[in-house]
Amino acid sequence: MSVKARRISGRLETVVTKVNYAFDPVDDDKIIRNRLLTRTTTTRGEPPLKKLQKKFTSFVLEVDKEEENYNDCGRLAKAFLQELSTFEIPLLKSQAVVEANLREKESFNEVKDETERQIMQAKAEIEDLKKQLEESKIDRQHKEECETIRKLISAQPPRSETEKVIYELNKEIAELEAESTASWRLLELRKKQFALLLHVVDELQNTMEDEQKSLVDEIRTALEDQRNITEVMCVD
Repeated sequence: MSVKARRISGRLETVVTKVNYAFDPVDDDKIIRNRLLTRTTTTRGEPPLKKLQKKFTSFVLEVDKEEENYNDCGRLAKAFLQELSTFEIPLLKSQAVVEANLREKESFNEVKDETERQIMQAKAEIEDLKKQLEESKIDRQHKEECETIRKLISAQPPRSETEKVIYELNKEIAELEAESTASWRLLELRKKQFALLLHVVDELQNTMEDEQKSLVDEIRTALEDQRNITEVMCVD
């Protein structure tokens, strides 16, 4: 094989390496990768890789002939290189797309990690805010209770007035107790006096009854004596 053929073969190997790099095993779908390699889904007619293989085979076969066919070898080499360039351009584009996709994937993973970190941080902040909210509710409830007590205290009269009212009430209670004691003593005295009066009335009644009996007896005796005297005078 001539030097020119070896150079072309080396360039072909480079292209194949680029093909393998452009369509790395990162892609799990072998069928899609194979179609992208052969470009059977984007072109009509014979696949470009097969055309390139035919050009290369024709060139190698022509080089291996022991004839002076430099013109044919040059023509076939030029056709192969042209076909190789045509085949290489989409590979370079595919390689660029793959690299861009890899960079985009890395960027997406970074964004994903950052988003997850922010989500976790947001969850922690939400929990912290919930605790603060509960504490704020409790503090507000305490403040409202204190405010209610303060209003109740403010609605009450001053302490001096309250003490004065208490003093007056105690004084009135003492006076009422004194009046009650005096009334009770007076009532007891009246009870005793009334009992004594009843006793005196009873004694007087008994005395009057005795005196009336004595008076009646005396009158009866006097009448009997008068009647006896009258009878005696009549007899004489």
